[in-house]
Amino acid sequence: MENKDANKNIWKLTALGAMLVLALVCVFFAIALGNRGSVSGKPQVSGREALSLWTDGARAKDELIAYMDAITDESNPDYIPPERRIAVFDMDGTLCCETDPIYFDHMLYMHRVLDDPSYTCTTKDLEVADRIFDFIETGKYPEGMDNDHGQGVASAFAGMKLKDFYAYVKDYRDTPALGYDGMTKGEAFYQPMIQIVDYLTANDFQVYIVSGTDTLIVRGLVNGTLNIPANHIIGSDERLAATGQGDKDGLDYTYQSDDELILAGEFIIKNLKMNKVTAIEREIGLQPVLSFGNSSGDFAMATYTISNNPYRSLAFQLCCDDTERENGNAEKADKMYQSCDELGYIPISMKDDWKTIYGEGVTRKSTPDTEFEREDLDLAA
Repeated sequence: MENKDANKNIWKLTALGAMLVLALVCVFFAIALGNRGSVSGKPQVSGREALSLWTDGARAKDELIAYMDAITDESNPDYIPPERRIAVFDMDGTLCCETDPIYFDHMLYMHRVLDDPSYTCTTKDLEVADRIFDFIETGKYPEGMDNDHGQGVASAFAGMKLKDFYAYVKDYRDTPALGYDGMTKGEAFYQPMIQIVDYLTANDFQVYIVSGTDTLIVRGLVNGTLNIPANHIIGSDERLAATGQGDKDGLDYTYQSDDELILAGEFIIKNLKMNKVTAIEREIGLQPVLSFGNSSGDFAMATYTISNNPYRSLAFQLCCDDTERENGNAEKADKMYQSCDELGYIPISMKDDWKTIYGEGVTRKSTPDTEFEREDLDLAA
């Protein structure tokens, strides 16, 4: 009798143990599903909640949410595995204010050349600055400026330690935005686009910035603002060197324990147009499935994304049609709408699709402040 009771107790304990193990397995399985998404395969984050700064009925918002519903659902033929969820973003005019009154990297250069007492500018510096003033006054981008300005930045900061350059960029980004009250240059990021970045990241996208601005400048500007790691920033390139390298080629020098990286003063390539496509292949090695841009300089990247792609893909282009809350341009916006229609891109209206641009407490000035004066130029110096 005692043996039977003992056996019953053993079976009860065994059954109880099995039930506990099964319960633990179910808990771990539920956690795993929660980390990947819901059982239905829907996005981990609701698009309607994540894109709260976008107006209801905005085409770009609706298409992106529908896209996310499809590509994150394993039962959907459009499902994209997480490792292939690649999104590329231009920066100026796509993620942040493009011209106030000129590009951030142009302003940084002008600050270095005209306002930095620790730097002695050259005649070449002043010639490039003079062409930037032409851009400020006419609104027409000077021919050949991309390479001239790229080399100008490389030369003006030549010899500066990389860590000091990042600090220099961050210090300058914290100065007031010229055309707005209530924000600095570094805060001039489009809040609805930040929501897009966060929405994609929450749904297992790898997000990259592919910019015409110098990679090192973008890193300094974006750091602490966007949830994008430094190694996901692809921009224009300049050469780096070690402090003890001197004039030696990199093949003839070995980095030493007391070395630090410095800017070598040599511009390599401007990351615009077709160069964006080759940079994506070189740095990422995978075709993106989403592209976001705002100018013709992004068309190559956009078309590359949606052409012959093994996965469902979309390209979005911002249209600068808001002339009250932002430095919009109706003529340029109309051309972009036309290009989107012709090339198969999805337009984003800054005026109609966004409830806000820079957030509460930021207003556009009727008369922007002036940071640089043409009178500061002395080409005869």
